[in-house]
Amino acid sequence: MSQKSISRLQSFGHALRGLKVVFAEPNAQIHLIAAAVAVALGVYFQISVLEWVAVVFAIASVIGAEALNTAIEKTVDVASPEWQETAGQAKDAAAAGVLIFSIGAAAVGAIIFLPRLLQ
Repeated sequence: MSQKSISRLQSFGHALRGLKVVFAEPNAQIHLIAAAVAVALGVYFQISVLEWVAVVFAIASVIGAEALNTAIEKTVDVASPEWQETAGQAKDAAAAGVLIFSIGAAAVGAIIFLPRLLQ
């Protein structure tokens, strides 16, 4: 294997380890459960391809935002072990990003599944 291939393989391994870090977080576990429920509802209701695109994009957005939030929180913890207002604001802003994506994902879920659930 070339050095670039090994480097890419190592990068993939780092990303997989990162997933373990992210999913060790309680909020990420909640998001994962919500994603599983959305997928189960999608299968049960046999949603359209375009609806699947919306659901998958919503899930990926929330999990991706949660990963970035975790990275920011851990970085801030290292950079600022003692409490600082600006460090707290950075962590709050990162958490707000996850909240925004989560609200968007909930809206997607409501638009797709609520009419079916109410029938």
